Amino acid sequence: MLVQLAIRDIVLIDRLDLQLSGGLTVLTGETGAGKSILLDAFALALGGRGDGSLVRAGEKQGQVTAVFDLAADHPVRASAIAQGLTVEGDVLLRRVQMADGRTRAYLNDQPLSIQALRAIASEMVEIHGQHDERALVDPTHHRALVDGFGGLGALAGQVKADHKAWRDALRLRASEAARVEAARKEADFLRSASAELAKLAPEAGEEAKLAEARGLMMQAEKVVADLREALEAVAGDGSPMSTLSSLMRRLERRAPQAPHLIEPSVRALDEVLQGLDRAQESFEQALRDAEFDPHVLERTEERLFGLRGAARKYNVAADDLCALGEKFDGELARLDADEAKLVALESECGRLEKVYFANAKQLSVARHDAAKKLDERVNAELPPLKLERAEFMTHIESDVTAAGPDGIDHVEFWVATNPGTRPGPLMKIASGGELARFMLALKVALADRGSAPTLVFDEIDSGVGGAVADAIGQRLARLAEKVQVLAVTHAPQVAARAVQHMHIAKGETHAGARVATRVQPLLDEARAEEIARMLSGARITDEARAAARRLLEGAV
Repeated sequence: MLVQLAIRDIVLIDRLDLQLSGGLTVLTGETGAGKSILLDAFALALGGRGDGSLVRAGEKQGQVTAVFDLAADHPVRASAIAQGLTVEGDVLLRRVQMADGRTRAYLNDQPLSIQALRAIASEMVEIHGQHDERALVDPTHHRALVDGFGGLGALAGQVKADHKAWRDALRLRASEAARVEAARKEADFLRSASAELAKLAPEAGEEAKLAEARGLMMQAEKVVADLREALEAVAGDGSPMSTLSSLMRRLERRAPQAPHLIEPSVRALDEVLQGLDRAQESFEQALRDAEFDPHVLERTEERLFGLRGAARKYNVAADDLCALGEKFDGELARLDADEAKLVALESECGRLEKVYFANAKQLSVARHDAAKKLDERVNAELPPLKLERAEFMTHIESDVTAAGPDGIDHVEFWVATNPGTRPGPLMKIASGGELARFMLALKVALADRGSAPTLVFDEIDSGVGGAVADAIGQRLARLAEKVQVLAVTHAPQVAARAVQHMHIAKGETHAGARVATRVQPLLDEARAEEIARMLSGARITDEARAAARRLLEGAV
């Protein structure tokens, strides 16, 4: 709840410090005393629109500080943390308004944007008045209010989670479908290339081996003729071996006649003949080694040229063709797997869609039931508020084609102010005074189903009196049993039910040179005197004082 409100140099307020308690607090005072100024200043601290004209004349800046005492698990703490802010102990909102129109906002002395301030403050304070177009009159909040009233938070949260899971699956399916479609466009190329490389069946290092073998066969063709000619010279018809052999035999027969002359020559000839034999054997072996099948060369060249052609076609080295084939095979396998995954994703999308709509329809039924009960409770509050001819209704339009994270329902509060008239949206049908009383009835109906810890009602009793004003006071007091309620009022019946009564008045400052708004807590006789003034006007009579005491005693 709001425990302190400090205002400095805002319009007619030079310095104001309020200590506030729980329950119902009323602010009273004559017209023009500054009640609206005080609420405007409070709204500024909550993220309301700033304006340089709010700064007290002659000052460079004004500021408003609001201090809230909240439970440790209040959602506003999580909201602040989400904004990157540290919140320990009380929550302190401060707004500085410059005379030149600039403003600055702080939470526990940490700067934050006005939008963030407004979002955080909305979880702590609701302001309701005749001309207030926020709070309960905003249709975007009505669905959440019905869910809160019906205790449907868990089911609504499940529907939100189901919707997210479904939409995430749809996005994943779309992404996967786009990827599969792109792969399908290359599938023909992949299959053709994979088949070609599979038929070619390249091996690592094969090109080098084939090139070497081809080179050797081509070189052999060039040297084999010379080898044959050499062999012919050594062992053919023109070979000197037979002549040398015949000469060596003749010399051997002559050796006994002159051994010292013959034997060295015979040995020399023998060595020559042995050398020629070895040369013959070498030439014959070389010719055998040089022998190859011309078809082998043809097949070798065909294979080599095939590998090199494929390498050029796919712009890779011949040794990388094997890896490229494996890559193409992998991409085809992935395509098959992706298509299977796409089928599975489509099935999962269908399953999640069914889960979402099943829970969304269940939530819709529960919302209709909760809406009926809420309507009954609100309508029960209307007769004492002089709205006995009016009817409140929760209008729900369910449309599966408009499904979203909050389900399939559009929820809006409608009213009919007179029997037989056509109902319509609350904000369009109800007049200012009626709107304030509808809001009070609705807030009373919703009070035990979740509310901001501080509610502010600005003159919702305007234009009513007697029993209606008393009914408003009763309902504000009932609300104040569950949340803190601040009410600006002109109705003595409302003021009498407060546990804290603040009087707003306008007077001169201590220096006497300027006028300032002051707020004074009222107790006992002073409070009775103020209620008597509210009953009788400027001249307070004994009858008014007696009536004031009766109001106070009756409110206990």
